[in-house]
Amino acid sequence: MSAQPDLLYSEEEEALRAAVRDLLADHCDAPGVIVRTESDAPHDLAAWKALSDGMGLAGLLVPEELGGQGATHREVAVVLEELGRAVAPVPYLTSAVVATEALLAAGDEELLGRLASGRTIGALAVGLHTAPGAALKTVHVQGDLLQGELSGIADAAVADVLLVPADDGGLYAVDASAATITPQVSFDLTRPLATVTLTGAPGRRLGDAEPAVRRALRAGAGLLASEQLGLADWALTETVRYLKERKQFNRPVGGFQAIKHRLAQLWLEVVNLRAVARGAADALASGEDVDIAVAVAQAYAAGVAVHAAEEALQLHAGIGMTWEHPIHLNLKRAKADSIAYGTAGAHRTAVAELVDLRAP
Repeated sequence: MSAQPDLLYSEEEEALRAAVRDLLADHCDAPGVIVRTESDAPHDLAAWKALSDGMGLAGLLVPEELGGQGATHREVAVVLEELGRAVAPVPYLTSAVVATEALLAAGDEELLGRLASGRTIGALAVGLHTAPGAALKTVHVQGDLLQGELSGIADAAVADVLLVPADDGGLYAVDASAATITPQVSFDLTRPLATVTLTGAPGRRLGDAEPAVRRALRAGAGLLASEQLGLADWALTETVRYLKERKQFNRPVGGFQAIKHRLAQLWLEVVNLRAVARGAADALASGEDVDIAVAVAQAYAAGVAVHAAEEALQLHAGIGMTWEHPIHLNLKRAKADSIAYGTAGAHRTAVAELVDLRAP
């Protein structure tokens, strides 16, 4: 029987957290993120450059011999917690995790090196809502030319290379300049979606799509829980801070018993979310019990992140409803994340099947 994993943060992970939080404080302050969502260019490529080029974080999952950092999913999880707290509009989850995992499965060393540097941004051309193991929408391939349309592709607008599943069972690398990328109306303006249209676009076959996409989406789902943890933790922390300052009847609002009960319930949910998110990250890092750890994390995470954001909105009262306050960024990301890489219901079904508790 294997030893129980240590899910506490190491000193190195805490140092990484502090460094990422400092960087995001400089690059991704809430007013700046809100201004970007109102523009035609919501992505913060300066923050992405600082994270990838300055800190080398785009290559955490890539082996050192291929130009990466050779770290584990635990370190990536810490980065995603901080990106979640800031609702940072950077393609980290889509490029440094999902696209990178697909390339690791396909074994494409040249593209991996480019993504690890951060100077090339990759996007897996699979709808953001797709759960690991779900049926894939593909494009038609004839020779090396691809034809078809794929929708709901996250961060396609800033991608340099698209990883496209085709109807011959292959995964193809397509230069984004050879595709027509049309923005879709996205609820979460900080992680915009797009439709990718290929009309005879040249592609290079990387390998089999099914195992690469399954691995990529599983890692995306497992590590998304850490982003959702960051969202929930920020919402709770900010709400507690605000309620200590705001007074009613000459008393801090946070002192009222009904408010204390709501905050205590939320704190318990966030603690539990931290446990399942850390469990999923550790399982991905060790390769043990990955499917069940990821499914459990995603079965639980969405509800907590959304609940935390909704409580923050309500308990901030009038100011929480304003465009200037960042709560709406947090709530929209939490709601969008709740269907990313499979809904909580899809993951609960996966848990039931994995432990042989199928519905009658």
